[in-house]
Amino acid sequence: MSTFHPLRVVAVDRLTDDAVALTFDVPPDLRGLYGYAPGQHIAVRRPRTQGGASASTEVRRTYSLCAPAAEAPATLRVGIRGVEGGDFSTYALKELAPGDSVDVLPPTGRFVLEPRHGHFAAVVGGSGITPVLSIAATLLSREPGARFCLIRSDRSTASTMFLEEVADLKDRFPDRFQLVTALSREEQQSGLPTGRLDEERLSMLLPSLLPVSDIDGWYLCGPLGLVEGASRALRGLQVPRGRIHQEIFHVTEAPSGDAATAVASAGRKAASSGASARTAAVTATLDGRSGCWPMDDGESVLETVLRNRADAPFACKGGVCGTCRVRLVSGEVRMERNYALEPDELDAGYVLACQSHPVTDAVEVDFDG
Repeated sequence: MSTFHPLRVVAVDRLTDDAVALTFDVPPDLRGLYGYAPGQHIAVRRPRTQGGASASTEVRRTYSLCAPAAEAPATLRVGIRGVEGGDFSTYALKELAPGDSVDVLPPTGRFVLEPRHGHFAAVVGGSGITPVLSIAATLLSREPGARFCLIRSDRSTASTMFLEEVADLKDRFPDRFQLVTALSREEQQSGLPTGRLDEERLSMLLPSLLPVSDIDGWYLCGPLGLVEGASRALRGLQVPRGRIHQEIFHVTEAPSGDAATAVASAGRKAASSGASARTAAVTATLDGRSGCWPMDDGESVLETVLRNRADAPFACKGGVCGTCRVRLVSGEVRMERNYALEPDELDAGYVLACQSHPVTDAVEVDFDG
């Protein structure tokens, strides 16, 4: 099971008024452990004290890696946009400085494009550019026969993250990298008219930009509304679901569609609200060791496991990052939210422990599966 390691901050680069890029040094003996695929993210943690030292807790967040993928990286670079009231993002923007140390988990995540021949596209909003920057840079540098179209939405030029890095891709790969920019609060001298990229607009725009049916993979990343709108637009254009990959940032809206409440049992998923069993026990396998524990009222599977195994993996606890993905071995659970798992993962029996509440009296999950 992966564990946190303290990594030293070597650079804090201001990207916009409310965003920074953090660069961590990876010691030589840990570089193999911190290798990552394009599109993956890391989880970070820091202590948080509320009401005195005796009430100490910790803050965990996940941030996407933005540099080209590496098997044994000397550094890790992530992009962080400030979120109102955000514990770690505020700390990163206002307090973190070179020389400081942050606990970091090895990279993980399945929002990934391994370099291969083909034509790929992404629709991103705001900080959703972060993993896609790594995906595009890795693909174009490693695969001479690949092409990539980036369609990005931001409030204004001043709020746009990684402007220089994207411009560099355009300069290095002028024949294979296509950039389309939409600004919602600022007029552009050229390019798209001002406005948000919603489902209706994308449904009309995408066929004029690309041979939609010939794109080998679509990568959607950003706020929930943008990602869901882009996904609906693509499905309306007859793009197979298996070609659409998505990662959600900043979930503040009620779940809908694939993210709605669902009941999952070992090996299948069914749309139903269900009702939690009054008493239940959870059996969990983690790092090769198994245990069985009774649940307290209202607990999720993850909360029960954490009471007994503090090393259980988690980060956002909001159904977004997928760090707590487990295989449902037996029993049935109700997932409140799912913004992380693809349909094929659900069909294979995976659920998010942080969002899973038992419907049956006994549930067994495997964190190692």
